[in-house]
Amino acid sequence: MIVATLLTSFVLTGCGGGDTAVAHNHPMAPLAEMPERVQDSGWKIRESYQFATANFELTDVIPCYCGCVGLGHTSLYDCYVSDVNETGKTQFDEHAEFCTICNDITLDTMRMLDEDKSSSEIFDQIKADYARFGPPTEKVETGES
Repeated sequence: MIVATLLTSFVLTGCGGGDTAVAHNHPMAPLAEMPERVQDSGWKIRESYQFATANFELTDVIPCYCGCVGLGHTSLYDCYVSDVNETGKTQFDEHAEFCTICNDITLDTMRMLDEDKSSSEIFDQIKADYARFGPPTEKVETGES
């Protein structure tokens, strides 16, 4: 009986807490503003989309190393957002819904931001941890003023 109780509580514990978001000390876009597919996803994808869209200034300078540079992406932000139209409506990119590298980079960025790391420290750590996966996305300077 004791063994059965312990096994049951272990199994329930393993099932119960795995989809719980963590409180953060940085902006997160409202979940209701995310595509329905994202809303129905696990917490990693939900939080990644919420963070990436709410923190453009940071995710637009963080490179992605998943190979999405071949898709024309120039930053981690592009893995989540394909466009913001003139009325401010966000057009989401589905790419990050299916890419664990994009999500891992985003979650690591969030964690380091929670640890009060600077954007340059985050950039350097992401490069050190992910450069082995593929070429980085890079902003292209147009020379326009």
